[in-house]
Amino acid sequence: MAAPQDVHVRICNQEIVKFDLEVKALIQDIRDCSGPLSALTELNTKVKEKFQQLRHRIQELEQSAKEQDKESEKQVLLQEVENHKKQMLSNQTSWRKANLTCKIAIDNLEKAELLQGGDLLRQRKTTKESLAQTSSAITESLMGISRMMSQQVQQSEEAMQTLVVLQDLHTPVKMFPQQKHSQGLM
Repeated sequence: MAAPQDVHVRICNQEIVKFDLEVKALIQDIRDCSGPLSALTELNTKVKEKFQQLRHRIQELEQSAKEQDKESEKQVLLQEVENHKKQMLSNQTSWRKANLTCKIAIDNLEKAELLQGGDLLRQRKTTKESLAQTSSAITESLMGISRMMSQQVQQSEEAMQTLVVLQDLHTPVKMFPQQKHSQGLM
């Protein structure tokens, strides 16, 4: 039967490998993350937790190595600890690179959205300007129509007055019946 210390070392190694794989999976998730920034922050929080668990297990393995009775077993375990530490450092470097790449991608995406939003603002401004110009043109046109109608009304009034004057000139003067009678006597 295996010594309790050997079982503890095996469990430590298995958990180190498990945490290492979980960290790598999370780093890949960060590489694949397209935003928003809150999603990246959430992934980073999980990575930090896994690194903390990994670091704790590596320290536990190192302590177990130092407690080994046989020098050869001690050296083998210390070498494993060193390898795990190197792997953890490599993961941390990958994590930083993935973070940087993801943040740049998110920034570029946000920048593109802002620029596209600027285009929309420009389009809206252009639309407002064209609406103002159209409104102004319509107002001018209506004012022109109003002036023309006013002139037409004035011309109609003048024509009516002229007709009234002409009608008065062409209408024979009616004499009163007494005048007719007196004209016939003369």
